[in-house]
Amino acid sequence: MARRIAIVEDEAAIRANYAEALARQGYDVAAYADRPEALAAFKSRLPDLAIIDIGLGDEPEGGFTLCSELRAMSMRLPIIFLTARDSDFDIVSGLRLGADDYLTKDVSLPHLLARVAALFRRVEALADSQPKEDRLERGPLTLDVMRLAAEWKGEPVALTLTEFWMVHTLARNAGHVKSRDQLMHDARLVDDGTITSHVKRIRRKFQVVDAGFDSIESVYGMGYRWKV
Repeated sequence: MARRIAIVEDEAAIRANYAEALARQGYDVAAYADRPEALAAFKSRLPDLAIIDIGLGDEPEGGFTLCSELRAMSMRLPIIFLTARDSDFDIVSGLRLGADDYLTKDVSLPHLLARVAALFRRVEALADSQPKEDRLERGPLTLDVMRLAAEWKGEPVALTLTEFWMVHTLARNAGHVKSRDQLMHDARLVDDGTITSHVKRIRRKFQVVDAGFDSIESVYGMGYRWKV
């Protein structure tokens, strides 16, 4: 069955262009012009991936709101922001809300398609992990790869797909530094600036469960390490 991709974009020509390009790649595409229309559809059926603009009709921050609503429905659904807004504030805001990727509309269609394919490969890679990796334990950390669920000291930590992948990569290689380039490759992220934002968000989520959490160590000039 073809994977279903939802596009939420208020400009009809742009929406049609993206929808056509994705459909040519064999995806089942559902396109929506505004947040209420998309949200109503998502309550009936969640897509396998969502591509969202930030400004939607008369809602300048509608995409941010929709991202939060989607995250409340599913922590695992891959979400990409595709927008004309390229400020650091907007990028950080999008990632803080749980987006897995953030692209600007000057990106080429081949690059967009590559980002979509990369997110789906990440889902498949986690799902297809060998049985020995179905459950990863590092001290108080437990990662259930089949369920994409994380626990710290027995308490659940709500990680997005990207965040889970990053924690899995770091914890699997505990004690070893993972460079930004390595994390970018493993997590299929756009640039190393998003690495910093994701790590900060991951730390905050663990600190909600345990205020003393300090297992992700920044190694100056090198990258990050999961402390043994």
